Amino acid sequence: MKILVIGNGGREHTIIYKLKQSPKVETIFASPGNGGILGIAQKAEIKNPNDFEEIKNWVKNNNIDITIVGPEAPLVDGIVDSFEKDGLKIFGPNKKAAQIEGSKSFSKYIMQKYNIPTADYKEFTSYKEAESYIKESTFPIVIKADGLAAGKGVLICQTETEAMDALKITMLDKKFGDSGNKIIIEDFMQGEEASILAFTDGETILPLIPAQDHKNIFEGDKGPNTGGMGAYAPAPVATQAIQKEAYEQILVPIIQGLKQEGIIYKGVIYAGLMITKEGPKVVEFNCRFGDPEVQVVLPALENDFVDIIEAILNNNLKSQTLKWSNKSFACVVLASGGYPGTYEKNKLITGLDKIPDDIIIFHAGTSKNKEQYFTNGGRVLDIVSSGENLQEALDKIYAAIPKIHFDGVYYRKDIGWKAL
Repeated sequence: MKILVIGNGGREHTIIYKLKQSPKVETIFASPGNGGILGIAQKAEIKNPNDFEEIKNWVKNNNIDITIVGPEAPLVDGIVDSFEKDGLKIFGPNKKAAQIEGSKSFSKYIMQKYNIPTADYKEFTSYKEAESYIKESTFPIVIKADGLAAGKGVLICQTETEAMDALKITMLDKKFGDSGNKIIIEDFMQGEEASILAFTDGETILPLIPAQDHKNIFEGDKGPNTGGMGAYAPAPVATQAIQKEAYEQILVPIIQGLKQEGIIYKGVIYAGLMITKEGPKVVEFNCRFGDPEVQVVLPALENDFVDIIEAILNNNLKSQTLKWSNKSFACVVLASGGYPGTYEKNKLITGLDKIPDDIIIFHAGTSKNKEQYFTNGGRVLDIVSSGENLQEALDKIYAAIPKIHFDGVYYRKDIGWKAL
């Protein structure tokens, strides 16, 4: 079997790592890939990874059996619809289904219509109307860009001044581009966050083990949001009772609600949850694997990943039962200095050859020149390990990290702190 994986981050490196464990897989190609990915997969010679027609032609010419889409942007733009129109097998939700991430207002509308627990909200396309609403608000509040913003378009505002600043940078300064043309202002939810992902073929829903992401740049969950600075699984905050409630009140209603709207959701669905006193409530839905959650969830999966993908594509997910490692998994992200703001690229990475075998390194933002790796993104490397408990997994990671160096390297030293 030949598989193409689209994307160039730590998520895609993790997907390829898992695919390589399947005896069904003969060759894996990546487009565009990164320094680490292209050490374990072949580069697909696709000049423009955003050109669906070019990708399809390459897939046909190279007899690719399945294409797997890692990031959200191609899904939101309709790559699945384009492939299916040509009878090509592709893993991920179609354009209408991907709206649950591509449009916060659509997602909120569906949640409201199908009684899925989430924060109360208002949506705005007028800066002046949003400004007036903020002046009447009780704080804290949350301001969200409606469209895609690489995980950075959510701003928690403790005061009116902070909210006005957030409104300005989103709607006037266009920090998130056209994604900020419409915004959501929602009530702040008190609690602890958890991520529950699930495989679905539009009928059967198989939840993955719960994870917890650390989105803020600084320790103690302070500072601006990032794409994610680390994660661990399973997350104890999502107890068996919480997982059951999330399945019955969130996952089932969203998949069935979309079906009632004429939308069959196939692939992975990500529910970012706030575990409140009233139970789990939805912070956001994503239409793909979370990053860095997938780095701690997929390595814990003991099934053949290809079996699950094929079952979803064949509308037969009910034939699968997920099997999980009984270990704890953790991930710490090494980022470029200055991230999530301005940062420099092309810094030499050293020490990767000194890392022990019980550590997995997923490349998130790297390039390779001959045998040397260089930084090529805000999040550079994902350092992953497992242990009999979370502390053991984290101890292995934090013992290994000092062996790795690049100028400006930054990482949080408190990943997993809420569970320890």
